[in-house]
Amino acid sequence: MPRRPVIRPSVLPALFRVSALVTLTLAVATCSQDGQQNEQASQTAPHTGILQAPLPSAEKPSATVPGLPRKQASPVPLGSGFDFYVLSLSWSPSYCAIEGKRADRRQCGRGGPKGFVVHGLWPQYHKGYPANCRSSEPERVPQQLLSAQRDVFPSDGLAAHEWRKHGTCSGLSQADYYKVTRMARDKVRVPRGLGGTVSAPETENAFVTANKGLTRESIAVACELNHLSEVQICFDKALNFTNCPEVDRKGCRAGRVLMPTN
Repeated sequence: MPRRPVIRPSVLPALFRVSALVTLTLAVATCSQDGQQNEQASQTAPHTGILQAPLPSAEKPSATVPGLPRKQASPVPLGSGFDFYVLSLSWSPSYCAIEGKRADRRQCGRGGPKGFVVHGLWPQYHKGYPANCRSSEPERVPQQLLSAQRDVFPSDGLAAHEWRKHGTCSGLSQADYYKVTRMARDKVRVPRGLGGTVSAPETENAFVTANKGLTRESIAVACELNHLSEVQICFDKALNFTNCPEVDRKGCRAGRVLMPTN
């Protein structure tokens, strides 16, 4: 009968250390293999979870583009006593050229605007228009309110004049008249690339193309002394584009007119 090998007590601690080392090595190898498998699975499995899901296109932030109308965040104050509005946008270099020494210094001086500026927002009848109406609002506009319109009107004097002549016929307070003027201005996308020698139809078509809902019956171009002086756009009281045949009939009939750029 063969004898069993005798393990001396002094050898036992060394054997235990070797056994523990082997066990630890196997465990590390197993974990490493599992990690590689998990990594491969994560690369091939479909992505799930909120953080991995792409944003819907409607929620993606849009880039700011010059000339785009700003978003309206408040309802339009409704005027009364007239049929529709005309927003008159003046081509500032033409105004300065036509008026010459009589032109407003702030508008036509160094650093003045070089494109379209707000001339005014005019309440209109289907035939004719009211002007210089009696109003419960004061005729004089506080300087603080005028100063707040400098990003809309080219000068305080013009802003005050427009209230006296047209704003008093809107059925609105001074603050609301200027607010609606600003909102109307912000509704209009001004096309790029205008200037030089143009025709009224070309200019109207450029605005119609740039503004959804605007038609050739809702816009008119005014000219003076062979210059394109203004673009007039018609709105209803809620500031939707609206047709205005009378305004359109009075538009520029010249063949080619100038739009100076400085």
